[in-house]
Amino acid sequence: MTYAFDNDDPASVGRHSSLAAMLDDLTTRRLAGLDPLAGRRCLELGAGGGSVASWLAGHGARVTATDVNLRHLPPDPPFEVLRHDLTREPLPAGPWDVIHARLLLLHLPQRHEILRDLVTALAPGGALLIEDFETTYGKGVMRAPSEADVAAYEEYHAALIGKVLPALGNDPTWAGRVHAEMLGAGLTSVDTEVHARSWPGGSPGAALIVANIAQQRQALLDAGVSDVALDRVVALMADPGTVLRGHLVYSTLGRARS
Repeated sequence: MTYAFDNDDPASVGRHSSLAAMLDDLTTRRLAGLDPLAGRRCLELGAGGGSVASWLAGHGARVTATDVNLRHLPPDPPFEVLRHDLTREPLPAGPWDVIHARLLLLHLPQRHEILRDLVTALAPGGALLIEDFETTYGKGVMRAPSEADVAAYEEYHAALIGKVLPALGNDPTWAGRVHAEMLGAGLTSVDTEVHARSWPGGSPGAALIVANIAQQRQALLDAGVSDVALDRVVALMADPGTVLRGHLVYSTLGRARS
């Protein structure tokens, strides 16, 4: 199975900084609500650009950051770096006090088995934080120049979520099921926060849409979206008069029993 948004693709440049700008406030607030992090063993999976791993290390945690492709991590980071394929290799040896994965498991067909492995890897009382997009909701355009522009965006979104990403192993309904999965795996004090913000044209969220189209353009065309519609969506993402409702983020936190 090919990852939908390969870090080696030139169009991926800027993806991780956009995601950090969009989501780091939520993620770090959730992590800051845990016990003091200094000295805790923290595993950051799918570390991407390393912003969360850097934040954890800045708060005194002992961090191991993993990714199948390390090219976007900073040089000489203040944390351990490990090239690691979560779908094929055992987890780094624990136990771990904190494990975090953002926008990762929804892309992996083995997500159910991986979540249970993560639970097993927690230290007593350890915390697992899983954050993923819920993208099945339509009506994402809050403002656009015309109804034709709204239709172009909705056509793109429906094809990406309904055809392109599922063909690559993505499950757009996964985020809403993580809470139940954590409870089923034996975690306690499970809590989910659902978060969304507006994305005006020119914002990091809009830049993410442009990157999506650049990386999956041929697949979107194969799914029936026209070049004209895709070009129009790209143009809309640069127009500050366009406003989207950003994807819902389900931030789900559970604890291992002490």
